[in-house]
Amino acid sequence: MIEKPIDKIQSLPKIYSGKVRDLYKIDKNTILMVATDRISTFDIILNQLIPNKGIYLTQISLFWFNYFKNIKNHLIGKKIDTLLKGDELAYANGRSVIVKQLTPIPIEFIIRGYLAGNGFKDYLKSGEISGIKLPKNLSVGEKLEQAIFTPSTKAPVGTHDENITILQCKNIIGSELTNKIMKLTLEIYEKANNFANEHNVIIADSKFEFGLDENGELLLMDEILTPDSSRFWDKNKYKAGTNPENFDKQFIRDYLEIELKWDKNPPIPDLPKKIIEKTQEKYQEIIKRFNIK
Repeated sequence: MIEKPIDKIQSLPKIYSGKVRDLYKIDKNTILMVATDRISTFDIILNQLIPNKGIYLTQISLFWFNYFKNIKNHLIGKKIDTLLKGDELAYANGRSVIVKQLTPIPIEFIIRGYLAGNGFKDYLKSGEISGIKLPKNLSVGEKLEQAIFTPSTKAPVGTHDENITILQCKNIIGSELTNKIMKLTLEIYEKANNFANEHNVIIADSKFEFGLDENGELLLMDEILTPDSSRFWDKNKYKAGTNPENFDKQFIRDYLEIELKWDKNPPIPDLPKKIIEKTQEKYQEIIKRFNIK
């Protein structure tokens, strides 16, 4: 059964609805960002919701934004109970943050420390990912000698992102900004993965998004190091040449692509209750392992 989306916030004008997040305008400088329970895979929003997923994503992102508090981000710190009341506050509580209005950079910045997902598929075809040549005969799940920066286009909802080269990225946003983001995201990934390793988790790869404020200053935005934007693997069960046990939405991708053999064309398959519940458990496991309160 398809669950009809209901806009539970009516007191603010909605200015954007993405794959997971809804944005509401507060004033010319600030936005309410709400993480819904929608889940997308293969750049398609699935029919069912994952209950409380938006709360899990917000908890995890806030943990990492605080962990990297030396890096400027879009959070303002204003409490949502100063903005919403009643049923709206009950819905938004735990899944919403008030953020600075930014001009998004139209690129997703992906860091890969291990060979997986679309990166592995590209490697099998060409021996490269985003124009970066890799050693021959690498297997799925293999740790790369060093993490690589592989940007992709940020496609509209319903269309597919595409990997691009660093040169193409520079042609879109400029060399200076590309180099700054590349250095910053590699540093974030390495530090975060070291933390994760101490908690028996491997961060195989992760996606970051940035925006510019009214002064042209670069800020981290959207989400950071969540099971929606990263691949989290069980370090104790990791073995190159296999698809390691994961704590992210790869579980749903595998169900759709391997078990159902879905060709990613309509109609979109429904998720059974057991898959929804297992997905919840995987997101909760990251919260538990990282001791997020």
